[in-house]
Amino acid sequence: MIIRDNLETYHLDIPGTAYFDESLDHLSEYYLGALDRKYFVVEADGEVVGGVGFQQLDFMDDTAELQKLYLCDDVKGQGVSYEMMKFIEGQAVEMGFTQMYLETHSNLVPAMHLYEKCGYHLIEKPAEVVHSAMDRFYLKKLLPVVGKLI
Repeated sequence: MIIRDNLETYHLDIPGTAYFDESLDHLSEYYLGALDRKYFVVEADGEVVGGVGFQQLDFMDDTAELQKLYLCDDVKGQGVSYEMMKFIEGQAVEMGFTQMYLETHSNLVPAMHLYEKCGYHLIEKPAEVVHSAMDRFYLKKLLPVVGKLI
């Protein structure tokens, strides 16, 4: 599985990370099970090569949590993650969210680079967190789309 493989690569196959999320074994059922969450996959040549999702965050108003953004190694470095970020942020705005929150780990240097390039700002650890082993927390104000390019 792409998610677990990535976490193993960065030595994050430990409790308190997404590695042990029960939902990983049935992502479709989990994300289809409520209206406040969505997950999307990226395909190349008919194969799933990545995915990204979000869910309403319980402890911050009007805020979605970016979840499970992962790619196969062979598509990394091609700009796919930036496109995924734009897409998922747009989906969150369409659902009425005004902010996107995320948790990550200092081992995930490429991910932190992505988030910062996409306008996320490092914040202090909130009183509540989703994954206890995470040590970096980011937030971004989402801007509504006011028009479409033709």
